[in-house]
Amino acid sequence: MISKLLIANRGEIACRIIRTAREMGIATVAVYSDADAKALHVRSADEAVHIGPSPAAESYLVGEKIIAAAKQTGAGAIHPGYGFLSENADFAQAVKDAGLIWVGAPPSSIRAMGLKDAAKKLMREAGVPVTPGYDGDDQSAERLKEEADAIGYPVLIKAVAGGGGKGMRKVDAERDFLSALESCRREAKASFGNDDVILEKWITSPRHIEVQVFGDSHGNVVHLFERDCSLQRRHQKVIEEAPAPGMDEATREEICAAAVRAAKAVDYEGAGTIEFIADASEGLRADRIFFMEMNTRLQVEHPVTEEITGVDLVEWQLLVAAGEPIPSKQEDLSIDGHAIEARLYAEDPSSGFLPSTGPLDHFDIGLRGRIETGVEEGDQISPFYDPMVAKLVTWGETRQDAIEQLADIADGVEIWPVRTNAAFIANCLRDEDFEDANLDTGFIERKIDDLVESDEPYEAIWQTAADFVVLAETENHDDQPAGFRLNAPGRLTTSLSFKGDTRVVAAAEGAAFEAATGFVDPHRVVVFADGMSFAFDRGSRGSGAAAAGDGAILAPMPGKVIALDVAEGDSVTAGQRLMVLEAMKMEHSLTAPFDGTVTELNASEGGQVQVDAVLCVVEPAAD
Repeated sequence: MISKLLIANRGEIACRIIRTAREMGIATVAVYSDADAKALHVRSADEAVHIGPSPAAESYLVGEKIIAAAKQTGAGAIHPGYGFLSENADFAQAVKDAGLIWVGAPPSSIRAMGLKDAAKKLMREAGVPVTPGYDGDDQSAERLKEEADAIGYPVLIKAVAGGGGKGMRKVDAERDFLSALESCRREAKASFGNDDVILEKWITSPRHIEVQVFGDSHGNVVHLFERDCSLQRRHQKVIEEAPAPGMDEATREEICAAAVRAAKAVDYEGAGTIEFIADASEGLRADRIFFMEMNTRLQVEHPVTEEITGVDLVEWQLLVAAGEPIPSKQEDLSIDGHAIEARLYAEDPSSGFLPSTGPLDHFDIGLRGRIETGVEEGDQISPFYDPMVAKLVTWGETRQDAIEQLADIADGVEIWPVRTNAAFIANCLRDEDFEDANLDTGFIERKIDDLVESDEPYEAIWQTAADFVVLAETENHDDQPAGFRLNAPGRLTTSLSFKGDTRVVAAAEGAAFEAATGFVDPHRVVVFADGMSFAFDRGSRGSGAAAAGDGAILAPMPGKVIALDVAEGDSVTAGQRLMVLEAMKMEHSLTAPFDGTVTELNASEGGQVQVDAVLCVVEPAAD
């Protein structure tokens, strides 16, 4: 049995593994980069080892440092989580060569499934249905176009070493094929160092169905049924559920049996996922479900499988890695109810889903359902890693029950100043087509305009903000932040500003928006409603933004101030550069909107800022 485990990962998956290890009496070791020195997974583990600078390429992706950390602390096993080095066959082999237990798939299995063309050939030989297409050795543009013409358009070009949506191009017509091929190869070469591709017939009503499999060193392989991961944005999963809606027992039996054959074909051990693409134009049918790829690791969405089977997959991983057989036989496993997971990301849907980084000054995602997260209030969302904040998971007797629970949880998310996709999640879940299980992988793209909320506050939010301020002024005379739900303040007025829109708003006789929550501090009022946050500057307390109106200079996105050209009290002219913000590897100059005086400066050179933060206020010059 493993007595001490090093987790070669970070964030919520590291915290998830630590939780199960602790329940099993296994001591844990965390590793961390500079950016994660105070992270929750570091605080949760029994020990922690620093492994390098913030960029993953200098820390979490350096296998030698991780193995050295394991030896330094006496950890006898390494769990890679998902992402980073979890599917790196060379790292897996290095762990084993170092005399440590690798909690993952055998290096040979990782290699066998690592390239899409080789994996498809192997699956075909194992009797697993594969998507019609071409995966031959002749990679000339002429041969590839000839094969594409024979398959029939639309076709999908996929890099053999691709993943995460990179190195993929849909081609709708023959005339577009060669340019799409060149673009795909260029991206694949830059991302994976390999520009070989395969071709697949484009499925017109595709659903992403995957099967959880598990193998051990004793030759046993079982499946834990299927998941539906069709709700995706740019090939990234957003909402996952188990079991797949509309899956009849006969189809389930065939697809799960095919997944077991796939795992056995590579002598699989540990947790893995066989991913299929289904042509759902006539519902889910076994003769229209095709092998896509195998993920030789634990999946992000594994909690929904755990919820419907009652199995702790991380516990199984640790037991099997230690040489024990799978704890359950196939006939002992069954489906109970329905589970749905949504990925809560630090991103701003109203601004093209730009990542939102910075401090979690306010962080409350409730206590309902199953919450998997790697952060707490006061922590930071780092620009160096994936922006997932948490996984929100619900279980219900029925699919509709699970949907309603999850939508309510998303509505209640309170996070500030970091932006999230909580409202977007709730809108997806409440969409009529989603509720009716009319799903395919193009669902979000088709409906994006209906699913993304405006970040502008509607009248009830303005009213609620005014109510909060007046209530705070009457109950909290010491100007300390006050967090509360609405009651009924008196009929008073207050000045509020939102992105330069300044209004004098009267508090209501009663609550304007009874479901809203929020807080007030001396400079602002923040209202949480429908999974969104609305931050107003308080003009009644001398807010420069409110006084200046359009003279408030707001950060267009999260970033770093790399140059500051003015000081408070300086006179400026229209168009004069005030500061330079570096964001998304680009520089943005912020300039004075008119002649005037800098009356407020909330930025410092080298400082990080959040989107819509008031960086500077310019008071217009007197006429």
